[in-house]
Amino acid sequence: MSIQESATPGFGSQDKHFDPKGKMPSPFTIELQNGLRNSLPFEDQRDFEESQKGFIAAPPYKQIMAQAGNVAWDMGCYEFLLRGFDSVFDSIHPSLQRQAILNMAYGLYEVVPDKIYQVRGFDLANMTIIKGDTGWILFDVLTCKETAKAALELVNQHLGERPVVAVVYSHSHVDHYGGVRGVVDEADVKSGKVQIIAPVGFMEHAIAENVYSGTAMTRRAFFQYGLLLPRSPFGHVDQSIGKNTAAGLVGLIEPTRYIEQDLEELTIDGVRMVFQNTPGTEAPAEMNTYFPDWKAFWAAENICGTIHNIYTLRGALVRDALEWSKKINEALYLFGQEAEVMFASHSWPRWGNDRIQEVMRVQRDAYAHLNNEVLHLANQGVTINEIHNVYKLPDSLQQQWAAHSYHGSEEHNSRAVINRYLGYWDANPATLIPLSPSESAPLYVEMMGGAEKILAKGKELYDRGKYREAMEILNKLIYAEPDNQAAKDLLADVFEQIGYQKESPSVRNSFLSAAYELRNGFPSGVTAQSVTPDTVRAMSTELLLDFFGIRLDSQKAAGMKFTINLLTPDNGEKFAVEMSNSTLTNIKGFQAKNPDLTITIDRSNLELIMAGLTTFPALIGEGKAKLEGDSKVFEQLRSLLVQFAPDFEIMPGTHPAKNAISSEKDAFEQPEPANTAGG
Repeated sequence: MSIQESATPGFGSQDKHFDPKGKMPSPFTIELQNGLRNSLPFEDQRDFEESQKGFIAAPPYKQIMAQAGNVAWDMGCYEFLLRGFDSVFDSIHPSLQRQAILNMAYGLYEVVPDKIYQVRGFDLANMTIIKGDTGWILFDVLTCKETAKAALELVNQHLGERPVVAVVYSHSHVDHYGGVRGVVDEADVKSGKVQIIAPVGFMEHAIAENVYSGTAMTRRAFFQYGLLLPRSPFGHVDQSIGKNTAAGLVGLIEPTRYIEQDLEELTIDGVRMVFQNTPGTEAPAEMNTYFPDWKAFWAAENICGTIHNIYTLRGALVRDALEWSKKINEALYLFGQEAEVMFASHSWPRWGNDRIQEVMRVQRDAYAHLNNEVLHLANQGVTINEIHNVYKLPDSLQQQWAAHSYHGSEEHNSRAVINRYLGYWDANPATLIPLSPSESAPLYVEMMGGAEKILAKGKELYDRGKYREAMEILNKLIYAEPDNQAAKDLLADVFEQIGYQKESPSVRNSFLSAAYELRNGFPSGVTAQSVTPDTVRAMSTELLLDFFGIRLDSQKAAGMKFTINLLTPDNGEKFAVEMSNSTLTNIKGFQAKNPDLTITIDRSNLELIMAGLTTFPALIGEGKAKLEGDSKVFEQLRSLLVQFAPDFEIMPGTHPAKNAISSEKDAFEQPEPANTAGG
């Protein structure tokens, strides 16, 4: 890893829009922002005091370079935010501007004197360092090797060098385990020198949650995380729980011990810890930790400086807001009654028991109110297509910064609650099997009198600050006429003003990213992340075969019928794979009696194929893979597998002239799972 001195990135003046077609905040947006500045509790400065408490040192650099030569992490590009509130950015929701400044913390901090430390601002998440009798115990080791290595180097430089004796993965999202190879050697883990501890179900959920729809999730992440947006008051300013996601080498070393009980106590290197499993909250596998000897409570990603996603916009299973609230309540009564410091994998600590209980109750109540009030309204007939315009957080919670939905939003979280309990349908038959937008839009455009009338009305609505109304009709027009650049530009102007007004970075980024693509198209040359060997090893063979079924071109498979036995001798697994009715199925632990083909390959060699490091024909030639039976069946299967690429069009008329992703991949190479950083 090389670390370079930072320089302000070349986006030009931060007072000038980065896009030639970009617009400044409208008078309506400025009026809204001014109203928020006067109504929100900006006099409460406790978060700023807590975010700076315990500061030890910052490094002399702001950029961390990846091994591949790209910039893995850059705090310098956000320094325009440090003008503070003396400089008003009307293109940023005032509450979001406040959160973005809080997330500029960069360096090493003390949490409990001579016991607990954190490195913040080196990645989306924090790395937490616990001082044991002989070495460091690390909680959550960031997204990639390069940022984790830099964080540990900063710790050793200022606190004295010590070996890492244990790593704790608090949960199954990549920004909490992906940097493990930057802080420990796998040989030390295998020898027992270093323990790796995780909640039960960690390995399954770290991979499986993000494979089946991983390509779609990756493409949608361009919107949620604003991956194409410059760092600018008019673009990306924050990611709510940190600045952004790091872009380096992601690793994964399998845990050596799993926490399986609801509550489980361990002593590691002289440090006593009580683990609280919290499945079904921010992640399917997640755990809090209490340090009873120090009265310190680690809240993982269950309690941080924002209300989180019940539904994450990149795509994931809908979470359980009520269960989340209950797990916070459980932690409050188990640990919160005596804790003197609460810290987490994102944001900043809170000190003092009164303050800790206040924040825990605020977040407990925010999740519970979301669940209960949405269902209260649903039971009175409010539908999934109305709830986001009806649900409101109580005034008492609106005046608490810890109840603000930066990572989530009340709009998309409220819809998620209904989706969890009642599904996507609003019970109106007209919406049960609706026309696709490209089919319905021409009808609307025709009945509205054509493109010119819609553009004129859209411009009138824009000029009046009626942005959502303008969005409604202009969206119809671009689906009917995807090449109508005037319509796309006007809708981009509308999206931009809506984005400026949003408190949630995920929502802001989605609108601003859509505006960018409407104006400029999706850029060619954007490449997918390469598959890492660690990710491949973590995938089960069954998961791989299941995903082959998803990748299958079912139309090409029409009429095909065959059976394959798969044997992986080095791990003793066997599968029966059947093609019938244009569907590929598999069953573990069985073999077909009269297969058309038997494939024998060690799992370790299959992993090389999955990672794109070799191919089946190459291994067959080397005698490391064997086909017995009809080899045409193998070629049939190979010809049916589609390689997905995250370059598909989201907004009409924005697809690049040529594919952004190279399709020169072997059919059996496994695409990288979606990045779960940020939950």
